[in-house]
Amino acid sequence: MAINMYYTNDKIVKLNRIFDQNYRKGFLRLDLNENPGGLPQEFIDSVLKDITPQFVAQYPETLDFTNALAKYLGVDASNVCLVNGSSEGIRYIIQAFTSENGRIVGVVPSYFMFQIYSEMYGREFVKVPYNEDMTMDVDNIIREMTDDTQLLILLNPNNPMGNVYSDEEFEKIVSVAREKEITVLVDEAYHYFYPNSFLKKAMEYGHIFITRTFSKFFSMAGCRLGYVAGWADGIKLVQKMCTPHNTNAFALKFAQAALESPELSEYLRDRFFEGRSYLIDELDKNNYRHKGEAGNFIFIQPKTDAKEIVRRMKEEKKILIKTYENVGELGDCLRVTIGEKKYMEAFLYALFDLDK
Repeated sequence: MAINMYYTNDKIVKLNRIFDQNYRKGFLRLDLNENPGGLPQEFIDSVLKDITPQFVAQYPETLDFTNALAKYLGVDASNVCLVNGSSEGIRYIIQAFTSENGRIVGVVPSYFMFQIYSEMYGREFVKVPYNEDMTMDVDNIIREMTDDTQLLILLNPNNPMGNVYSDEEFEKIVSVAREKEITVLVDEAYHYFYPNSFLKKAMEYGHIFITRTFSKFFSMAGCRLGYVAGWADGIKLVQKMCTPHNTNAFALKFAQAALESPELSEYLRDRFFEGRSYLIDELDKNNYRHKGEAGNFIFIQPKTDAKEIVRRMKEEKKILIKTYENVGELGDCLRVTIGEKKYMEAFLYALFDLDK
């Protein structure tokens, strides 16, 4: 007599996930690469004044925003797919462009969802580690781009290491990828904090995807909106993976208003770079080693115990930061989100008080 058993996917059962359930209200949040100050209140108010009962009741319409985004990027609307945060786009690319047991190459450490999705769908994720001096030799990446590799994942800039790739390095990688027919995914979640982007290369070649988000520079992490850009036929396949109405109307409205407000981008950019310059100058004056030439985050080598500083920052200073272990030659480090100057002043005041 057969014994029936409920089916569960063994890959999901074995998947190790850690969910951040911290209560963060009332803290200075420098732990998740958000903009601690957010968008100006007057901008928020100007967008919300147009919200009507009908707007809330209706399913979101994406055409106007897709066209506005394409115009902003200088591409055709067929080259863009909207997603619920860039992580959704990453997930769909892995699903659509790799097979069961397919080989995916990516640098580590990086955004951990690359590895999570690979495990979730039964892919082989091959890790390319950083050098001890926290640089990435592209020859080490190319060495892993074997004939059976299906997807290469790069980050420009990389979170958490903060490194970037030159045009020459990227061309070298893409040449091998095209020769071996490897799809390339470039996550550019942090590209607004660094002037170089590979979007034009993605438009020039096939089988290159760019993923971006409105969570970081545009300070809309609560809205959950991102996009995938790439060649039109590839974008069609990503769109087939999307659920109907996968992006919400509030996110689209805020994002379109931001794209159409160049003064907002200037405001955000000026305050970020003022805060970054101040932070780095003060760290240098006080003899702190640090790493992170791009992105809105930085590694700082403390003078005492990193984990203890993180604990005391939370308990005594109401400031949230993270610690990373074995960050190359820096060892155990603090990872801190960079924001405008007043938040960097508060962080440094706390750091200098605790790290002694």
